[in-house]
Amino acid sequence: MPVHTLLILGGTGFVGRALLARWTATPDIGLGTVRMPSRRGVRGRDQTLLPGVQVLEADVHDPQQLDALVQGADAVVNLVAILHGSAAQFERTHVTLPQQLAAACQRAGVRRLVHVSALGVPDGDPAAAPSNYLRSKARGEQVLRAAPGLDLTILRPSVIFGAEDHFIRLFARLQALVPVMALAGAQAQFQPVWVEDVAQVLVQCLRDRATIGQTIECAGPDVFTLGDLVRLAGRWSGHVRPVLPLPAWAGRLQAAALGLLPGGPLMSCDNLDSMRVPNVATGRHPGLAALGLTPAAISAVMPQVLRTGFTAEDWRRARAGRN
Repeated sequence: MPVHTLLILGGTGFVGRALLARWTATPDIGLGTVRMPSRRGVRGRDQTLLPGVQVLEADVHDPQQLDALVQGADAVVNLVAILHGSAAQFERTHVTLPQQLAAACQRAGVRRLVHVSALGVPDGDPAAAPSNYLRSKARGEQVLRAAPGLDLTILRPSVIFGAEDHFIRLFARLQALVPVMALAGAQAQFQPVWVEDVAQVLVQCLRDRATIGQTIECAGPDVFTLGDLVRLAGRWSGHVRPVLPLPAWAGRLQAAALGLLPGGPLMSCDNLDSMRVPNVATGRHPGLAALGLTPAAISAVMPQVLRTGFTAEDWRRARAGRN
């Protein structure tokens, strides 16, 4: 069934902005409607300038408001996630919300749902995961798979990079300020994937019913340690700094201290626990190649972003010019 009305939960975030731009620029989708809830409504949201996008002031954690958002939609994308928080906060975001979303879809007769999870989530018992983040992500997948009547696709991305990311750019900014990068979890493995490739996968999943029932691993072409990525961020930004890997005990002390800082912490003990599982494609599920996509290498994107300020919109214009 064509998707004329798409509901995106988490559409104001990093991946959501890329998906909105890709979805509204896809020629054969036409003049459909995209609903994007935000607690702050349209204030400060440039997505209102995109054709067919409705920014609605709503709290997706309120079941009644979620019911109203889902009503009349042809498909839903769930991008809502947190990286830091208590066990209760992870449960609320990664388990309770998907459970409430599945129930709202059933009441509204909406079948199509694409849910973004994470690499490192176990296929079996959620208790096997080493962190609150991964355990809650696994339970969220379970409640959606158990919900009757859903045409479900699950995406598991590695760490996502791009012109607006808070990962590579963060390490680049830090190296402009400090003489040495003391780094916890330096040997943790990642397979970074470009946000524009993730957005393309989401669009293809929404258009291709053959992806229903699949779990798709979204990973780039190369595997790096966290230490490798920090060194590359320094090199590409012109602020090369020595990277000092911390032993496990010192890394936990550092993470615990960072977790006490106001605002979003740079690192938490739960993040370190998550990094005990390689954040790389397992090969047990289809990847981007199964969808006919060749993922971009981080070295083809981030040097331009960090050296020249190349923006997400610059990348989209460049891509449009090649198509």
